[in-house]
Amino acid sequence: MKLKRAIAAIVLVSAFAAPMAAGTFEDAVDAHARGDYAKALRLIRPLANDGNATAQFNLGVMYLTGHGVQQDYSAAALWFRKAAEQGYAFAQSNLGTLCRDGRGVAQDDTEAVMWFRKAADQGDAVAEFLLGNQYANGKGVPQNYSEAMIWFQRAAEQGHPVAKLYLGVMYAEGRGVPQDYVRAHMWFSLAVAQGEQRAITTLKMVERRMTPAQINEAQKLARDWKPTTQPSPR
Repeated sequence: MKLKRAIAAIVLVSAFAAPMAAGTFEDAVDAHARGDYAKALRLIRPLANDGNATAQFNLGVMYLTGHGVQQDYSAAALWFRKAAEQGYAFAQSNLGTLCRDGRGVAQDDTEAVMWFRKAADQGDAVAEFLLGNQYANGKGVPQNYSEAMIWFQRAAEQGHPVAKLYLGVMYAEGRGVPQDYVRAHMWFSLAVAQGEQRAITTLKMVERRMTPAQINEAQKLARDWKPTTQPSPR
């Protein structure tokens, strides 16, 4: 069975990170939410220049999305790097993605893996998924389906919908784990429940290879599933 996992679109955290406390930062986030990007930029830039990692990440997001500034991937990468070097997980994920895709920086899968791993080690579900995908495709690391499974599982357990889709594919194809249509069906169902439309097709494909009893078992597993950890706060 051929279940394509070629979902190569950029996966970036493009939401403005919320402030930890009231004040200028909160005003900037409120302005951004209202679409007053000029005010958000005016308030965020001094904080970023002063070394605030969350502000640096948010300024990177503004350059990434072209909100309040001309879209500029090089500038986005610069600010993500500043925050990433301070250990800011979401900046690490975004910088890794830009490295992976060669946007604003030289294309470099090895560096992408380094940043994905730093963020994944902090429990960032996006980075866990992205690191798993690097292992699944042998980009920046030797191809290793077992290692990919570990990271897809961690991201899926936090509720990452595409990780659930990929995890289902791994079970359906027996990559890095014994083939198991029941588990594949469970993960595809959970992905569909989160609005991951691509899982609808894979769910139908795997159902054609299952008995009614297996489908019932998979549906029960999906109903009983609960996240084992909570997503990291943004």
